[in-house]
Amino acid sequence: MQNRKRITVSTGTPWEERVGYSRAVRVGDRIFVTGTVAVGADGRPHPGDAYAQARRALEIIGDALAQAGASLADVVRTRIYVTDVERDWQGVGRAHAEVFGDVRPATTMVEVSKLIAPEYVVEIEVDAIAGSGPPTGT
Repeated sequence: MQNRKRITVSTGTPWEERVGYSRAVRVGDRIFVTGTVAVGADGRPHPGDAYAQARRALEIIGDALAQAGASLADVVRTRIYVTDVERDWQGVGRAHAEVFGDVRPATTMVEVSKLIAPEYVVEIEVDAIAGSGPPTGT
């Protein structure tokens, strides 16, 4: 088996060190981005409804992918966790559609009883394969 380099991406939050995880891990052409909530630059919960939180989480994910040498266009799978699917699925779904457009990754949305803190209503994780994005026009 071929030896593949492992690259980790950190956002510098104290939780990564304390819990022992990375925002993203790349091995070969595969990138896995951990569950991501809407955190502001100050480390505090990003305000807003499910739509605003989903957009912020996807922005953080996009930044992590870029640091790993990929982009949102390379995402092949998303997993979305919401605390109230009946209330929030449409806003989260709209944010997902706006970000992924024609990429259309395989996705799952499930309701969970709670996330890491009560201010969060959505958490998103993604898997990507570098270079798998849609072909560019000529």
